[in-house]
Amino acid sequence: MTTPYDVPAYKFIEKLSKYLKDNVDEVQPPAWASVAKTGSHVEKPPQNPNWWYIRGASILRKIYVHGPIGIEKLRADYGGRKDFGVKPEHAVKAGGSNIRKILQQLEAAELIQKASSRGRIMAPKGRKLLQEVAEDLHKDMVKAVPELKKYQGE
Repeated sequence: MTTPYDVPAYKFIEKLSKYLKDNVDEVQPPAWASVAKTGSHVEKPPQNPNWWYIRGASILRKIYVHGPIGIEKLRADYGGRKDFGVKPEHAVKAGGSNIRKILQQLEAAELIQKASSRGRIMAPKGRKLLQEVAEDLHKDMVKAVPELKKYQGE
């Protein structure tokens, strides 16, 4: 069985975000998502109109790989360096609202679940979905490059 560990992360996130957009009705960007910045360290809102789904797919993968994981750890992961003008830059966390709303939507879709006070973990339905997407992606990659067949997950 191929897992998200066995495929490139950027291709996996791209494929999973398309799946979320087309098939998971609970994951929808709120009205403010088109004008909101993702943190105090960025100057503009995201330019990609599908950024909500991409961030949702990325969060799902992070929970699969690193779970249980909480909002503060995700804020740190999606944070960056803030420009203070002539003062030195330093790291700041990303905004928590969009991460929290995405987590709530993924919970409503029963892809993740709360793990008491430890954060979020994958639900069985979410684990199955991620493994199916990884399997499909691996099959597509083997069609493009047949030499990859020997790296098939067992």
